[in-house]
Amino acid sequence: MASIDDKLNSLRAIIRGFSSALIAYSGGVDSALVLAVAHEQLADRALACIGCSPSYPQRELAAAVALAESLGANYRLIHPQEHLNPQYAANPNNRCYFCKSQLFQLLHNIATTEGWEVIADGVNVSDIEDHRFGISAAREVGVRSPLLEAGLTKEDVRQLALQLGLSVWDKPASPCLSSRVPHGTAITPRILQMIEQAEDAILALGFRDVRVRHHGDVALIELPLEDLQHGLELRDQILASVRAAGYRFVALDLAGLRSGSLNFTPLTVHSSIR
Repeated sequence: MASIDDKLNSLRAIIRGFSSALIAYSGGVDSALVLAVAHEQLADRALACIGCSPSYPQRELAAAVALAESLGANYRLIHPQEHLNPQYAANPNNRCYFCKSQLFQLLHNIATTEGWEVIADGVNVSDIEDHRFGISAAREVGVRSPLLEAGLTKEDVRQLALQLGLSVWDKPASPCLSSRVPHGTAITPRILQMIEQAEDAILALGFRDVRVRHHGDVALIELPLEDLQHGLELRDQILASVRAAGYRFVALDLAGLRSGSLNFTPLTVHSSIR
C-alpha cells in the first residue's frame, strides 16, 4: 500500500505533467490541495477558477479568494449561471449534473479559447459514489481528477493539506446552497438568499458548521450533535435571525447535522423553535 508521501509524490508528478491547468476551485480542502500543488509545480501556468453563482455563499467566495491570495496563486471569478438552466432550477435528483455541466462547459470554452491544456477538479477516491452526477459531467469534457488519479482518499487529502500548511485542512464540507432544498422543489435565487442569510446569522453566533434545510416557510436547522445544546441555549437569537431571513417557522433537527440528509426519508422527531 502506498504511503502518504508516495501519494503526494504521485500527485506532484501528475500535475507536473500538465503543461498548464485550469483548476475548478471552490476553497474547500480538496480543490485547495489541487491548487496548492498546481501552484507549486506549475506557477503561473496554473489558474484557479471560482464559479460564482447564487448557490455559492459569499462567505465561501471570500474565504476561497483569501486562500488563493495567501498561496500567491492566480485566480479568476467565472459565472456559470446554472440557475438560469430550467433543468437545474427544477431540482431533479440529478441536479448536480446540470450544475457541473454548466461549470465545466464554461471552463472547457475558456481552456479552448486561451490554450490551457488541462481542466482539473478536486474529486478524490472517497467521492466516487456521492458525486457521481458531477463526475459524469466532468468526464464528458475531459476533466482530470489528480487526487483520484493519485489514489488519495478524503482522509489522505486532509493529512496532506495539514502537512502542506493549508489552513482549510480541517474545514467542514460545504456543499452548495441548493443541496438544502428538497428535490422537486424549484430552486430560485430568493430561496438561496434566505438559506444563505439564515446560515450566516447562525455561524455568526459562533457555530462552525450548520445546514438550514428549506421546507417552504419552515427552516429545519441541522447542527453537529455536540452543538445541539448550545443551539437551544441560543434559541432566541436563532429564532430572530432565521425569521429575519424570511422563514415563518424554525425547527432544530435532533438527529444533528448529516451530509445529504435530504436524500433520505425525513425524520419526524425534531424540536420546534416557534
